[in-house]
Amino acid sequence: MMIRAGVLDVAYDRVGDPSGRSVVLMHGFPYDPRCYDDVARLLADVGYDVVVPYLRGFGPTRFVDADTMRSGEQAAIGHDLRELIIALELNAPIVAGYDWGGRAACVVAAVWPELVSGLVSVSGYLVQDIAAAVSTPVPPHLEKRYWYQYYLHSERGRAGLAAYRAEIAQTLWTDWSPTWRFGDSEFAATAPSFDNPDFVDVSVHSYRHRYGIEAGDTAYAATQELLMRQPRITVPTVVIDPTEDTVSSLYGQPDHAAHFTDLIDVRQIECGHNPPQELPGQFADAVTTLGQVVRDRERTR
Repeated sequence: MMIRAGVLDVAYDRVGDPSGRSVVLMHGFPYDPRCYDDVARLLADVGYDVVVPYLRGFGPTRFVDADTMRSGEQAAIGHDLRELIIALELNAPIVAGYDWGGRAACVVAAVWPELVSGLVSVSGYLVQDIAAAVSTPVPPHLEKRYWYQYYLHSERGRAGLAAYRAEIAQTLWTDWSPTWRFGDSEFAATAPSFDNPDFVDVSVHSYRHRYGIEAGDTAYAATQELLMRQPRITVPTVVIDPTEDTVSSLYGQPDHAAHFTDLIDVRQIECGHNPPQELPGQFADAVTTLGQVVRDRERTR
């Protein structure tokens, strides 16, 4: 399916009960909606209306205007999710995601909380503190995790991503999820999404903007200014902390509580960077648990 949403024609999958509570599941880099196939089925089976979009730069999703900046900044992907919710006329959906998709969900929950009823975020608060990233190094054992980001800061890296899209993605899947033994067929189901003509430009901009190397799209300047203040998230939230993720840190309850004013639960689960595909039952359970909390609160209003 395809819908015009803001600056994009967004491709998306939709399953389940159209009259049920909506949930929007957001994938990360470098993945696509196939990571949610089992989660979507599990949620649809219990009555949810499940929407799984392709992010800008992935799969069939396309920019409407050739002149639109191919931005990958956090404000841009947050606006994309906001515009999709509005275009599909979703009534306060739960938003859930990891990596880029989790960041988009966090941005919407932070800036437009009235649009959503709850948030499931892998690794917690994903709104980038760009001022800190520009000036504050992290210990070397953490810095080495980000080689792919620094690679994309160079034109050599841009050329490398253009030439080896699938190879780089498969390397990252393997490195980031060391306990996940995905098969060739699983990777092959996602790999065509990297052939999107905007994949390289959007990806490179994302990893340059977050370190202050490239400017953002002026269309999102006001939102980016809000995000620079690191706003707390007030909607009901469940955090998933993967214990075997080798790129994202395991923060723990106190750190999460500092960013979320309505933290329902923090769940440590034994998987890597891609929880919905590695442990779909546990990811779906986090969504349904949050959905029950939201329903109970709605009944008591």
